[in-house]
Amino acid sequence: MILDKISQLLIEVEGLTANNAEEVEQLRLKYLSKRGEITALMQDFRNVAAEQKKEVGMKINQLKQAATDRINQLREQCQADEGNNDTTDLTRTPYPIRLGTRHPLTIVTNEIIDIFSRMGFVLADGPEVEDDLHVFTKMNFAADHPARDMQDTFFVSQHPDDVTNNILLRSHTSSVQARVMEQMHTEDGKLTAPIRVICPGRVYRNEAITARAQADLHQVEGLYIDKNVSFTDLKQVLLSFAQEMFGPDTKIRLRPSYFPFTEPSAEMDISCFICGGEGCGFCKHTGWVEILGCGMVDPNVLEQCGIDSKEYSGYAFGMGVERITNLKYRVSDLRMFSENDVRFLQEFQSAG
Repeated sequence: MILDKISQLLIEVEGLTANNAEEVEQLRLKYLSKRGEITALMQDFRNVAAEQKKEVGMKINQLKQAATDRINQLREQCQADEGNNDTTDLTRTPYPIRLGTRHPLTIVTNEIIDIFSRMGFVLADGPEVEDDLHVFTKMNFAADHPARDMQDTFFVSQHPDDVTNNILLRSHTSSVQARVMEQMHTEDGKLTAPIRVICPGRVYRNEAITARAQADLHQVEGLYIDKNVSFTDLKQVLLSFAQEMFGPDTKIRLRPSYFPFTEPSAEMDISCFICGGEGCGFCKHTGWVEILGCGMVDPNVLEQCGIDSKEYSGYAFGMGVERITNLKYRVSDLRMFSENDVRFLQEFQSAG
């Protein structure tokens, strides 16, 4: 009788199937647990006749081993199936995913572009690897100007016999202005349309990297050329920019200066928005903070770029984006802009 039961259970065990780990566990409980079928057989083993105990004991052990092997086999099979169906991407960023933010220099550049765009200026762009002709010669730099020296400029290649063919990393975005002026006139020096552009971009200077200086920096320059353009036009545009950028109560001050490509030239200061012009440590107790250089385009520049300087005039201005960003956010160390410290960048999430 017990041998028939063992044979029946052996057939059941060999035919066991399961679709998941839960079903495998149910089979284990049914056959191998303390209240399972095989445990019950071992309890009945006490009633087996002495001459049959050896045979019945061997059969029960074979059944138990078969059940154990089959259940383990089903468990491994289910685990393998679950692994194949697992769509978890182990390379994915763990939750919570932190939201990124724009770089502070990008935030300020976009704000400057937006302000001048509303005044009618359009974007212009040019190569960062430039020739001497557009960076220096057409911008009225003298042949022996210090900016042409290796101590100030990164040269890619130099031609001692013809400096206009020198290849270098542009030291200002004025080269973009030169290219725009070249493209916007006819053979007789007439403009095809008034020029009103802003030129944002990265520039390079051969300087030691410190808290106050970088070898690469960002500029935004502006250029407007048409008939009867005056210094008054320049002053009004810059006043509007300053009040848009730093607040409606901002005042400006223009001080005489010198740039090779403008005449007359000026440095522009704004009233300190920290102390309201009263004087503080931020403005060095002067009440004013310098933000940009500007002036009327030198007639030599117009002529070098093919524009009739007797018929046309214009103004130009340029500012460092790092300088404006420092004024707005009071960043004390320029190196923080290029170190990619996530903690520093996260401070600008609300601004971006």
